[in-house]
Amino acid sequence: MHIAVLMLALMTMANPAWAGAAKPVKLVVLGDSLSAGFGLPAQEAFPQKLQKALQAKGIEVDMTNAGVSGDTTSGGRDRLDWSVPDGTDGVIVELGANDALRGIDPDVARAALTDIVQRLKARKISVMLCGMLAPPNYGAEYAARFNSIYPDLAKTFDVPLYSFFLEGVAADAKLNQADGIHPTAEGVDIIVGRIMPTVEAFIGTIAEQRR
Repeated sequence: MHIAVLMLALMTMANPAWAGAAKPVKLVVLGDSLSAGFGLPAQEAFPQKLQKALQAKGIEVDMTNAGVSGDTTSGGRDRLDWSVPDGTDGVIVELGANDALRGIDPDVARAALTDIVQRLKARKISVMLCGMLAPPNYGAEYAARFNSIYPDLAKTFDVPLYSFFLEGVAADAKLNQADGIHPTAEGVDIIVGRIMPTVEAFIGTIAEQRR
């Protein structure tokens, strides 16, 4: 009995109480219907599933789903201040699909995303970009101008990039709802699985900056 008490005391000394009491990383997913969970129960949406996957790895996060169906990059910029409250540690930006679907000038999308990144950085909030690809119907020139936005901004502002949010899911009928655009619950699982390494590295960087 005495040995057990002594061992417990030694363990407590080796792992001070604050070691396990680190506050969860506060993340916001600023996005459109792809992250909002259009057509799915709330618990099947991308932010909720990502949080569960992180928790399964022992990574505690406080995740906010700030996805608004139909939002463009400009819409996300316009609601940025109230969508991302003070105290947020990091923002995963998932915007641009609606710009591409509507054929909005890539310069407009680039300007809006630039403003989002700059404003978040000014607030000392870390940023991770999720890339989007233009559909082929607007032609090669439009696609080249649009698709280059995300890698360009990631390089300019030195922020992590997951190159294509729908990687492994886009154009696969089995992984999309009847509209062919929004992922099913299984599709969301694939997105979460593929994006996890980038998100883990993103959270790791935030945790390092807290020290």
